[in-house]
Amino acid sequence: MSYEERIRRERPNMSKSFARLADFLLDSYVESAFMTASELAHELDLDAATVVRFAQHLGYKGFPELQREIRERVMTDLLVRPVQAQDLESVPGVVTNAMAELSLALEQTRISLDTDAVAELVEKIGAARRIVVLAENPAQAAAYNLVHFLEQGGFPIYIARSGIADLARTIHTATAQDLLLAIEISGQAAYIAGALEEARKKELPTAAILGAASLASARAADVVLAARSHPSLGVGIVSVEAIIYALAQALRWRFAERFAGAEQAISELSGRIQHATE
Repeated sequence: MSYEERIRRERPNMSKSFARLADFLLDSYVESAFMTASELAHELDLDAATVVRFAQHLGYKGFPELQREIRERVMTDLLVRPVQAQDLESVPGVVTNAMAELSLALEQTRISLDTDAVAELVEKIGAARRIVVLAENPAQAAAYNLVHFLEQGGFPIYIARSGIADLARTIHTATAQDLLLAIEISGQAAYIAGALEEARKKELPTAAILGAASLASARAADVVLAARSHPSLGVGIVSVEAIIYALAQALRWRFAERFAGAEQAISELSGRIQHATE
């Protein structure tokens, strides 16, 4: 059994100190491979003896034995897997190519993304009475991520129902103080572009975050953030998620006061809610 399997097996029953160690060794194993027990304890604000007890709790004689196994994992990552990946007709080869494809797509999107348009959208979001998201099916996860982030800053945002009648109702009731934001990856829901066209006729503020600049919604929106076009839907999903992440960071910077303390407050409130149910 590997050190990772041992940690995951024991993790649910660990003390807070052990749990902190467990998570660090799983998430930051490369760093931990080159830290002494004292350095690791200092990093996590623990006692060095706790690190030793943790290793023994997992069945090792001490931390050096656990660390040897972690170093073997790092060596495998650096030396063994790159050799395996040279065989394109293998799982390591396919996985490596897929990650390289994503990396290239994200780099191309980074280069081509219009940062002036990002800045304009940030201001529109800040000024909006409410933000209404129009999302096609493949973009639903990205839309929920944007909603999750903006809600932390107190921005009034929601995802409109995707039915044509629902979109018509949304546009009919919207005002110039609202922002209609389309999120599309493939453009398979043509009615979203149609909804933006109708919003434009009413002179409503519109924006679009898209998987390609050639999608119809780009011609109907006031502000467009577009990823570099890619034939793979999966790559498009990741690219749009990356744009939303960049937009979220720009919003956090521009409206820092609205986000200040939000995560801590939400965490504390979650704890109180959880305590009330126990």
